[in-house]
Amino acid sequence: MTYAFPSPRTHPAAPAKTLYTVASGDLRLSANVKCWPTQQKLEADFGRAVSQLGWAVERAHGVDPTLGHGFIDSQRRGIDVFATIPPDAPIVVVDAVWQYSHHVLPGLRTHTGPILLVANWAGDFPGLVGMLNLAGSLTKANVGYSSLWSKDFTDAWALERLGEWLHTGDISHDVSHVHDLGALDEGTEEVRLGRALARQLQQEKAIVGVFDEGCMGMYNAIIDDELLNPLGVFKERLSQSALVVEMNRVTDEEADAAKAWLDEAGLDFRFGEDPNLELTPDQVASQLKMYIAALRISDDFGLDAVGIQYQQGLKDTVPASDLAEGLLNNVERPPVRSRDGSRVLYEGDALPHFNEVDEGVAVDALATNRIWKAMGLDPATTLHDVRWGEEYDGEFVWVFEISGSVPASHNGGYHRSYSLRQPPMFFPLGGGTLAGCSKPGEIVWSRLFIMDGRLHLDLGRGHVVELPPEETQRRLDATDPQWPIMHAVLDGVSRDQLMARHRANHIQVVYAPDAATADNALRAKAALFDELGVQVHLCGAITI
Repeated sequence: MTYAFPSPRTHPAAPAKTLYTVASGDLRLSANVKCWPTQQKLEADFGRAVSQLGWAVERAHGVDPTLGHGFIDSQRRGIDVFATIPPDAPIVVVDAVWQYSHHVLPGLRTHTGPILLVANWAGDFPGLVGMLNLAGSLTKANVGYSSLWSKDFTDAWALERLGEWLHTGDISHDVSHVHDLGALDEGTEEVRLGRALARQLQQEKAIVGVFDEGCMGMYNAIIDDELLNPLGVFKERLSQSALVVEMNRVTDEEADAAKAWLDEAGLDFRFGEDPNLELTPDQVASQLKMYIAALRISDDFGLDAVGIQYQQGLKDTVPASDLAEGLLNNVERPPVRSRDGSRVLYEGDALPHFNEVDEGVAVDALATNRIWKAMGLDPATTLHDVRWGEEYDGEFVWVFEISGSVPASHNGGYHRSYSLRQPPMFFPLGGGTLAGCSKPGEIVWSRLFIMDGRLHLDLGRGHVVELPPEETQRRLDATDPQWPIMHAVLDGVSRDQLMARHRANHIQVVYAPDAATADNALRAKAALFDELGVQVHLCGAITI
């Protein structure tokens, strides 16, 4: 018998002083086409910088004239592209837009040459968010990389660091703001509370409901059971098809009652007539049915937190999940009764929702909810994208945005919140946001992530500032005006320090009524995660 043995793949040697670029994109054609001109500009800016330093750029894949873009738009396409790249060549992933990390992870996992992630410092499309997601995914995968960001790669800071990478294959960023937790004062009430809550979690256990894992290629957002279960947290794996079935069981009268409650609370629904471009009552009715269905399914399974994937699958079936997500995260929200009408579900409590099924957010939100409730504080917590930012009046003010919803209490209430149709580029069937400008105040921020095969938590303090209305609008117009915005200042952490260190596209935020209370709550949170065996890092200026 004759066997057909595969021939080993061979590559020509990489040309001297030549790097290869790849562009990871969205899975959605509409997003790739709309974002393509921005990507082209970043690639041109970066290419000029590389040429200025005496190197050449070879793009590893072409532009598809039929599709109208040059992005890697699937995992298969990514594997095929990387098969043509010399495995030891310097490679740069150029991110001007949101990208699906799993498109390029298979190739990057086995690449032996130096890897650089670059993004444009701009808010119009979430290239910085995409780069941070890929950075977090590579960190989880134990793949070495460097990262770099610039408005147009003409500034001295970016050119110097690009030259460093071309010369050494690495960039050394300043991360001196990060400190290991060290010994806690076991005599404080907050430390005792955090440790007691951790022991309760491990003994009594909690369940997080996951509606279809792995949203938008976010490998870093998946925490394997072997790391999750020792915390006392377990997954209930759910199908989003079951969510749609349950939505269809919710009556129009129940959705109307929820809408009436929100109208009375003052939420401003900005309706139009064209469902392709504007928010309509039918879209909101569907969203409220999802809200009711999510609570009923959560009650069925005894969930302590829940996450809806939405942006793949559901986006072609029902309007956006965002309104439901924002409502779930708020203590005050439309009451939902059990199917037989005998009980109000999760009455007087927020049901933490981890947007885009980010399981790092799930654990963080669950812990935060329990600490803040035990301290008598508003437990409304949410994630934001680390979207962009600029200096204002002498300090760097971040634009934190999430694609659709925050708990209304973060905006100061429903009467200071509004709902706009989600952008058609990402949300073909529409649906409203729960948006607004986050109120000024003290916050605790955090991120749970996987590094070196174990769980880590970065934990810091910050405050939200109030900017003039025209500056807020300018920042919204420079990003996505439909989405909620937070003007955040991170205490003792610079722009470049956060970008160099942060291991995710998402950052978790929660309010405290004043600075002293925020410090106390942070101390309790550090103690809880330390008790659970998570490696806790304090970031920036913190009193602990």
